[in-house]
Amino acid sequence: MLSLGSNMFSGPLPSCFGSIQGLSFLSISNNQLTGKIPSQICNASLFQVLDLSNNRLNGSFPPCLGNFSENLLVLDLRNNNLQGLIPIFAKVKSLRSLNFNGNQLEGPLPQSLHASKKLEVLDVGNNKINGSFPNWLESLPELRVLILRSNQFYGPVGNPTARFPFQKLRIMDLSNNDFTGHLPQKYFESLSAMMESHAAEFGYMGTGYYIDSVKVDMKGISIELVKIQKIFTTIDLSRNQFVGEIPNLIGRLKSLHGLNFSHNKLSGSIPPSLRNLSNLEWLDLSSNELVGVIPWQLTDLTFLASLNLSHNKLDGPIPRGKQFDTFNNDSFVGNLRLCGPPLSKACNNEQEPAPSPRNVQQSEDDGFDNWKVVFMGYCSGLVIGISIGYIVLSSGKFDHWFAQRFGGRTRFKRGRRRN
Repeated sequence: MLSLGSNMFSGPLPSCFGSIQGLSFLSISNNQLTGKIPSQICNASLFQVLDLSNNRLNGSFPPCLGNFSENLLVLDLRNNNLQGLIPIFAKVKSLRSLNFNGNQLEGPLPQSLHASKKLEVLDVGNNKINGSFPNWLESLPELRVLILRSNQFYGPVGNPTARFPFQKLRIMDLSNNDFTGHLPQKYFESLSAMMESHAAEFGYMGTGYYIDSVKVDMKGISIELVKIQKIFTTIDLSRNQFVGEIPNLIGRLKSLHGLNFSHNKLSGSIPPSLRNLSNLEWLDLSSNELVGVIPWQLTDLTFLASLNLSHNKLDGPIPRGKQFDTFNNDSFVGNLRLCGPPLSKACNNEQEPAPSPRNVQQSEDDGFDNWKVVFMGYCSGLVIGISIGYIVLSSGKFDHWFAQRFGGRTRFKRGRRRN
């Protein structure tokens, strides 16, 4: 094991590292290395972890890089200035983490990665990679992190060929591409890891001394997670060309911490089923074509710290209560028919504030109590009426009154007492 990370090393990467006998772990991350990756690095056939991230390396990959070690578990080259095509990974079947984020790579994503059945992390974000959505990734049974953000992918997403695609996926970031069509509902149906509670899965993703790290958008800010908690889950499909409605089944992804569908062309209403996302911390549906009222059920999201519904076509009063009382004007701006706090536009008399769940329950309880009062009054009156009627009917005065009022003989006769 050789770890030289977070120093001030500069200059080209020495080629001698490939000749060190028995070396299986090499990390020279967070330095100022320049130049190309030497092809001699491929002589280190026992490498399990190679981390050259956060340097200034440039040029293209040496062709041997995809096949130099059958034992390779981690290849981390993120945040450099590497160019050209991604190498073909024909023999690296034990690969667990592949991170090329933040380079200048282009061309398609090599389908040879299909053979890496142990792959858990695939991060190729912020490059120039193109092509249609690589749906062959569905069949990677251990894939937990998929980041394709800020590339040149295009076309529809969500026509699965695998029976149960992406069952272990926890981070799905396809943002800032040119994907089209409807949201990938078929994939949402199969995201089992986002439907379950992972409270017992403490710890971070990684292998031995190597800890996985990714950059994600959280609450409108790009943040680098230097450690990925195993319970962390998020979906980011923002800045594409998706159309149609938000499917109701999104509410089944109960372990989601973040959901971002902003800057698309989504229409229809906001599904009330989002209330089931009890762990949700940020929700961004801004810059779409959503219509209708904001469901009051969203006030049930007690962990929601960031909400952005701006620049849609929503109308009616903004729900109040719980977390909604903490959001400011920026969360709702650009919806010309919305009214009520925190907006300066007041609702008119016909637009009463949307009821909170507590108010609705209270109204239902009050209605039930009123019904009980009416029922009790009716029963009491009935008992008293029967009692008075019996007293009147048992007296002789009623016979006389009835004959005078309606004429004829009375039907009520009093029996004679026998001596």
